[in-house]
Amino acid sequence: MTPTPPSSNRPVRHPAAALRQPNVIAIASGKGGVGKTWLSVTLAQCFARQGQRVLLFDGDIGLANVDIQLGLMPDRDLGSVIAGRFSLADAVMPSEAGFDIIAGKSGSASLATLDQQALNDLRDELMQLAKSYDRVIIDLGAGVDGVVRTFSAVAGITLVVTNDEPTALTDAYAYIKLARMADRNADVRVVVNIAPTSREGERTYTKLNKAAENFLKYSPPLAGVIRRDDKVRDAIRNQMPLLTRHPMCEAAEDVEALAANLMRAPQAASL
Repeated sequence: MTPTPPSSNRPVRHPAAALRQPNVIAIASGKGGVGKTWLSVTLAQCFARQGQRVLLFDGDIGLANVDIQLGLMPDRDLGSVIAGRFSLADAVMPSEAGFDIIAGKSGSASLATLDQQALNDLRDELMQLAKSYDRVIIDLGAGVDGVVRTFSAVAGITLVVTNDEPTALTDAYAYIKLARMADRNADVRVVVNIAPTSREGERTYTKLNKAAENFLKYSPPLAGVIRRDDKVRDAIRNQMPLLTRHPMCEAAEDVEALAANLMRAPQAASL
């Protein structure tokens, strides 16, 4: 069979930099259990308390729990959008924490079963919604599968959450490596969570940064350190945002400092 010559009318694939939106923050992790979803919720509330209009998108396949942490019972979620019953805009619901959410579908692999074009269409629909918000936070699933890569590609900033466990550091390094391989201009920053002290958190970051410098020739900035705080577990157990239940605790102070850092820090030059 004679191969079909390439058509000049085929759409040109946009480079990753063209997809990124400055008001979108993706929150990622190499592994689960590092506090990624809790951080997404708390950071969204921080921005909302500053008077910003915020949307939190729960893109964690199968383990979606943003709505659970907020004590919500949505009648429309990402699963109903994928099933074609609602548009993405129809699935937006307000929370008492002051920001909007699009709930995921817990226990479902719906996103994972979508082909790449369908994922791209969903991502583009989310970016249309993003135009109506000051900040859009995407709570990504752990790892670097196709869904994570598709949605992280639109983020102006990606926060990689880790802690001092060797497996968490190893997986965070793997995420940074693959993210940089996909786009060398990606703005990837590190958040050290559940740190015994701020100093210990900085030491944890130093370990990760040295590995990235040695093997990737890249130094991901430290976006923030969040100290271990029993008030976080209490807020999650009571399905309440931390800044509502314990606004003066140490972890709340640290996330507020992280939010302020993100407000001050310049966007990636390629944006």
